[in-house]
Amino acid sequence: MMLLRSVGSKRLFSSSSQRCSNIGMKAILVPQEVSIEIQPLKQSIIKRKGRSLLTLSQQAKVKGPKGELTLELPDFVVCERDHDKLTVSVKDSENRQQRALWGTMRSLINNHVIGVTDGHLSILKLVGTGYRAQVEQKDGKPFISVKVGASIQQGLFIPENLTVTSPAPTRIIVEGVDKQQVKLFAARLREFHPPEPYKGKGIYVDDETIALKAKKIK
Repeated sequence: MMLLRSVGSKRLFSSSSQRCSNIGMKAILVPQEVSIEIQPLKQSIIKRKGRSLLTLSQQAKVKGPKGELTLELPDFVVCERDHDKLTVSVKDSENRQQRALWGTMRSLINNHVIGVTDGHLSILKLVGTGYRAQVEQKDGKPFISVKVGASIQQGLFIPENLTVTSPAPTRIIVEGVDKQQVKLFAARLREFHPPEPYKGKGIYVDDETIALKAKKIK
């Protein structure tokens, strides 16, 4: 059953409800060039979340200028489209599991809308003497090479769904439509040299900062 409904002036939520998700209630702005379809899955997926079972029975397909993304949704999620706004709700806001996932599902759909419209990015900064990065070809595939204090250069092959550039030797920009994949790849690069707390050397992601520690004097 398709749960993407068109609504007019119908009131979607009661303002007196004490069981609503503040994030979940916030409408998602959907640009005109973005389409969202909610389709039933051919076969439901059962996942365990804590002590409870979660049934994923539908899929959101979000399509825009930069590409297309899909997201599996629990059976209790309801999406309602009203012109340029999409409202996400749950069938029973009194249910603890549904209430807990309400805001999460809304955020994931919103991230997909932003991704297919403007894209997502992470900016990495390399801090340390001689630290540098370079995009090159390795075995015929794009590869991001980093030198961060190790005796040998390290790096990762760049996935097809991501764009990675190095506009300066100490800067790396990771771009893509899927926010989760962008942040995951940035985190994998950071693992080569997480920021250390004494001299501040390392790979920083986005607005990351650390508190420097004073060296102990014996």
